[in-house]
Amino acid sequence: MAAVETAGVVLPADEDGRRSSTGLGRAVVADALAPVDPIGAEAARRASEWRSGYVPHLRRLVEAGLTDGSAAVAIAEAGLNSLHHRMRVVTATGAEVPLADAFDQPVHQRLTTRSVVGSAPVDTFTLPVSGRRLEDETLLLQLDLWEQRGALEPSAAEAVRELAHHPDWLPLQGTRVVVLGAGAEMGPLQALLSWGAEVIAVDLPRPDLWRRLEKLASASAGVLHIPEIDGRPGADLLHDLPAVAEWLETFEGPLVVGNYAYADGAANLRLSMATDALALRLTARRNDVSLAYLATPTDVFGVPTDVIEFSAAAYDRARVKGVRSVLKAASGGRLLQRNYRPGPEPGVADAVIPQQGPNYLLAKRVQRWRATVARRAGVPVSLLVAPPTRTRSVTKNRALAAAYAGAHHFGVEVFNPSTSNVLMAGLLVHDLRNGGAPVTEPWREEAAKAVSGGLWRGPYAPRSALGLAFMLGWGVSRA
Repeated sequence: MAAVETAGVVLPADEDGRRSSTGLGRAVVADALAPVDPIGAEAARRASEWRSGYVPHLRRLVEAGLTDGSAAVAIAEAGLNSLHHRMRVVTATGAEVPLADAFDQPVHQRLTTRSVVGSAPVDTFTLPVSGRRLEDETLLLQLDLWEQRGALEPSAAEAVRELAHHPDWLPLQGTRVVVLGAGAEMGPLQALLSWGAEVIAVDLPRPDLWRRLEKLASASAGVLHIPEIDGRPGADLLHDLPAVAEWLETFEGPLVVGNYAYADGAANLRLSMATDALALRLTARRNDVSLAYLATPTDVFGVPTDVIEFSAAAYDRARVKGVRSVLKAASGGRLLQRNYRPGPEPGVADAVIPQQGPNYLLAKRVQRWRATVARRAGVPVSLLVAPPTRTRSVTKNRALAAAYAGAHHFGVEVFNPSTSNVLMAGLLVHDLRNGGAPVTEPWREEAAKAVSGGLWRGPYAPRSALGLAFMLGWGVSRA
């Protein structure tokens, strides 16, 4: 949301007064690893080129907890504790306080509620794909096709099939979902409204955004609750955090608090911490709050045996074996590597795109850590891996847009936003009706119902194909 560093939720200042996300990221990763991997923690602490060399350390955060669930929980707890200890809030008076004290600050402007009630009938579940609305047999055939291609996990396909077979799950009247980042392309707001939910929306005070959301609500079967200050819609999570918390507490539960907010650069990490502080506040004060997140597929995850076997089979039957041998030889083995090393589960799916930067990955890791910790505290959580998607935040980066345009050559399917947000909203409904992933090992919880677009099950390690995808997609992305 807002990128201003001098007020609201801010990064901590170093001894020279600079608010450095580089220093923060390095320190937090080291703190997270310290309880289970002191050597890895020291390596992170000593890393000199964090922005170009962060990937192995973010990978180590996952690897260190894969074979021991208690270690994964310890990493999540230590990482969250480090961030909440280090992050700061600059108050309206200019005073700087710890993030944990944000909600002790006085609320100078209280939020009021304006509601927009739609009158349309509740929609059934239909999935927009390539300009068509799929339902019934066409939907089931599409799920089968995606499953055969490895674009989504079988558990995700089965969840959508169950949703299609239970039309009684979809009238969501009485279900209240807080959508943080209400205008986000990947958010579920429009789908939830069409299914009759009450959406409690939080996003920046941008008149054009709220006009669009009000129009959607008026034409829907749901109810949109809008925060206002002096008649102006919107609230800034970075600067109005205590007011937002106070406002949300006025809504009776149960509440599902979904985080779909996004910002560029270091502001994204600040925003992720603001929303995490809000989630922590609400779950500590109420026992009727659930949490919902979308994880990015361009991260590091543990995956089960069937994913590794699927990828190996895809590698063996690839039709470019001759070209692949030449490319691998010419690149010293860097291009078109196998996605997984042979070995027992869990395998490590590493689809990090370095160009997205350490702030983006740490901001998304905060959400995964919160899901892990909250589940163990008995809080229901829906954390779903969403597919690679042609959102505006991706396509405005020419390199990423080109790589996405060429990704299909290497077994990766990139989804359109209209498909992704309805698909993931449907999986959220499945979680709400069935309790989300069971509490098992953290990596298995994260892998449940994942839609990786083929990044997990494809034949090649994603970064070993990224440059080739970029070259093949460059002309297409600029057309």
